[in-house]
Amino acid sequence: MKLTRHNGRSGKHGTYNPRHNDRRFDVENSEHIDAERARQNVYWDCYRGFTTHDFRENPEQPDFSFEEIERMYYYEHYADHVNAQNARNEKTRHIERNRTVDDLLKNNKTCPEESIYQIGTMEESVPPETLALIVSEFYEEFENRFGSHIHILDWALHLDEGTPHIHERHVFDCENRYGELCPQQEKALEELGIPLPKPEQPKGKHNNRKQTFDAVCRTILFDIAKRHGLHLEQEPSYGGRDYLEKQDYILMKQKEQLATQEQKLEELTLKIEDVETLLEDVSGAAYDKAVEVVTDKVREQTQLEDMEVIEKYRKSVVSPNAKNSPEVVKIANTLLSRVREKLQQSAEKVLKKVQAVLLKPEVKQAGKEQIKNKARKSIKEKLAQGKLDADRENRERWEREGRIAPTRKQDMEL
Repeated sequence: MKLTRHNGRSGKHGTYNPRHNDRRFDVENSEHIDAERARQNVYWDCYRGFTTHDFRENPEQPDFSFEEIERMYYYEHYADHVNAQNARNEKTRHIERNRTVDDLLKNNKTCPEESIYQIGTMEESVPPETLALIVSEFYEEFENRFGSHIHILDWALHLDEGTPHIHERHVFDCENRYGELCPQQEKALEELGIPLPKPEQPKGKHNNRKQTFDAVCRTILFDIAKRHGLHLEQEPSYGGRDYLEKQDYILMKQKEQLATQEQKLEELTLKIEDVETLLEDVSGAAYDKAVEVVTDKVREQTQLEDMEVIEKYRKSVVSPNAKNSPEVVKIANTLLSRVREKLQQSAEKVLKKVQAVLLKPEVKQAGKEQIKNKARKSIKEKLAQGKLDADRENRERWEREGRIAPTRKQDMEL
């Protein structure tokens, strides 16, 4: 048996219309379609998933044709590009170039591409469920490999014709130089890393990435069919096998590099978290110590001034020049001692209030943030200086080893 995958966008009547695929016409008048078996067809689209004929007839379920689905997808993803391009056309006075989203669907370069999958012929073919299983696995692989730039919009499994087959439609897209997402096949394949069949030769009709892409898809399909025990006729085409093996190797290496980078990132993250934890602990302790030092200093300074005043007055009272009697001197000393005690008690109360205010959570947090910010700045400065020193040492070592040319210092004219 043969496995076929044919692709196309347009025929003699213009771009292909998906109405044939989801049977949005009177199948009773079609000679090659069995209207009764058409009820067994299976449909899928990118918005609703799987649907059947019974699903369509259910009035409680929303019913959208493939044509409507594709139009919704194009408006959702490419309308911004169309509007922006039209604005640029108007700015350059070329409004005759303006297009609509519907124009993209009608243009054979930007409309969806259609692929038809079939295994066997009318005389001999695989069961429909086998075809569906193989193609479903292919779509899964297709999505994994190419889903960033190639999007399957809809497909239909037809059981109402001579041989079971699947019609599937997809669109290629990528961002243009303005950062707008728009349908473009060759650029999308280039973004995916699909090479030209003959990289050493100029790109053209007989040397383009679509040829390699189709060969890759064909190779994937044959591999899946082989896993299901099918032995199919196969012809070599455009080196699809070599590309897949190379891509698998590249993918493996990329995964290894990614794992290494993730490990390094995790280590750096842990180190940063450790620094932040350290800053949190240190800033809290530093703030508490600062409050203690400040209050002690306030106590020392305020009491010192008060005590100096009291002591000065006491000396004036007990001085022989004052000629005060012993009784007066005794009373003065007693009173001044009590005043000194009262001042000390009052100062303690004031300082406790000051400490209470400074240790309030919101005040303390603000103070801690100031300490942490200064600490971070200091750490960043040290790291930056360390990097400069390391770069200088590396450069000097490489110069000594002859790996790079010595740095020449330009003479300056005075």
